[in-house]
Amino acid sequence: MLRLALILKRNLPRLAGLAMIPLIRGLFLLARSLGAERASDLGGALFRVLGPRLPAHRTALANLRAAFPDLDAARIEALAREAWDNLGRTGAEYAHLATLFDYDPAITATQRMEVAGIDHFFALRDDGRPGLVFSAHLANWELPAICAAKFGLETTAVFRPPNNPAAARLVQEVRRETMGGLAAAGPGAAFAMQGVVERGGHLGQLIDQHFTRGVVVEFFGQPCLVNPLLAKLARHYDCPVHGTRVIRRPGARFRLELTPPLDLPRDASGAVDVQGAMQAMTRVVEQWVRENPGQWLWMHRRWRPAMLPKAKSGTKAGAKAGAGARPGLQAAAAGGAPEAASAAQAEATSAGPERAFS
Repeated sequence: MLRLALILKRNLPRLAGLAMIPLIRGLFLLARSLGAERASDLGGALFRVLGPRLPAHRTALANLRAAFPDLDAARIEALAREAWDNLGRTGAEYAHLATLFDYDPAITATQRMEVAGIDHFFALRDDGRPGLVFSAHLANWELPAICAAKFGLETTAVFRPPNNPAAARLVQEVRRETMGGLAAAGPGAAFAMQGVVERGGHLGQLIDQHFTRGVVVEFFGQPCLVNPLLAKLARHYDCPVHGTRVIRRPGARFRLELTPPLDLPRDASGAVDVQGAMQAMTRVVEQWVRENPGQWLWMHRRWRPAMLPKAKSGTKAGAKAGAGARPGLQAAAAGGAPEAASAAQAEATSAGPERAFS
C-alpha cells in the first residue's frame, strides 16, 4: 500500500497534466470558433475577474508599487487589472496566431497589424550577417516570431517547453505552424544556439525575466538578474542587436516595432561588454514598459534581492564584476523563461506564450 501511495505521489502531476488535455484543447477550439476579437475580449474579461483572486496578484501589486512609488493605490490596482486583461487576451489569441499577423507592406491599411521600423527589418534580413533580437512580455509577445517567419527572416526562438503535457503539445503544434526555428532551453541548447549564429542566422529571446545565474542590471532603479546569452553572443560574433516590441491597440489590433541596431558599450579591447550590453537592452525594455505599463507581465517576481550575488570587499564594483563573470553560454541557455502564472491559461509564459522570442 505504501509503495502504491509513493508511485501515485510521483506520477500525480503527470497524470493531472494528461487529464487536462481535453479541457485545454476544448478551450482552444472554443476560442478559435469565437473569432480573434471576441475570443480576445472574452479572455480579457475572464482574467480581469479571476486574476485578482490568484496569489500572483499580490506579486503584481508589489512589483507595480516598487516600479511606480508615486502612484496611489487605486492606480496601482487598475494597472494590475490591465495586466491581467492583457494576459487573458494573449492566451485567447493563441488560437488565432496563424491569422492574427496580417501585415502586408504593399497595403497601407491592414486588418490588424501595423509594423514600424520595417526598413530595419529588411536590412537585418538582407545584410548577410547573423543578428540578435531581444523582446519583452508586452502585449501579445508571440507576434515578433511570426513576423520574422512571414517575411523570410531566418530566426530561431529560444523557449522553455511548458511543464503541462497538454499545453506543451498544443503550443508546439501552433508554433510549428506559425513560427520559424525553435530552440528549447536546457542542457546542450547553447551549442544549438551558437550554431544558428555561426550559420548567419538570427536568434531571438525575451530578456525581461529573472535568471538565477545571470548578470546584474538595474530595472526601474532596482538590481535584478538577467540572462546574458544575447550579450555573450554579440561579444563573440560582433553581430548587430535589435529590440522588438508589440503594442496592443483596441479591437485585437497591434503595432509591432523594431529598433535600429543598438550601440552597445564595449570594453578597452573593443569587444562588447556583457554586463553593459544587457543593461543597455534592459533600459530599452524599461522604457517600453513605462510607455504601456498595463501591457507588461507584472505577475512575475522580477526583483529577488536575496538571490543577488554578494559584493566583493563590500564594494559596488565588486558586485558588478562578480555578476558579470558568472554564467557561460551553456548556463545562459538553460533558463530565461517566465515563471509567472496563470492556471487557467496554463501560465501565459509557460503554456502558451512562454518561449522567449523568442
